Amino acid sequence: MNLTTIIPNRHTRARESSLRQVAHIGPFLEGSLSAFKRPGCTQPGWHLTFKQRGRTRTLYVPLELVAEVKQWTLNYRHLKRLIRQVTRHSRALIHGHLANRRAANRSQALTRPSPPECC
Repeated sequence: MNLTTIIPNRHTRARESSLRQVAHIGPFLEGSLSAFKRPGCTQPGWHLTFKQRGRTRTLYVPLELVAEVKQWTLNYRHLKRLIRQVTRHSRALIHGHLANRRAANRSQALTRPSPPECC
């Protein structure tokens, strides 16, 4: 048995499924979109809040772009969820590798002839 190959199981199938979904995410943007009250206006203004070099930054988002930026931030959240799924299944594959290797060693030990006894 080749120990470098990954045995197909539920974790490999789930990881491959998540990776296929990552390819179809589309544009994404890290940050949170929030409304704020503008003085003298009935419509709210919108800010994109994000971290940059450990500091919180805000960026004004024009009203024409709010719907598009909202979709980008939702895509980013979906991407983060998929990344966590891929990570969880990859860790499970690493964890299961040791058990698979031990099982392979046990099966090889059963098929080997035992050494002859002396005197």
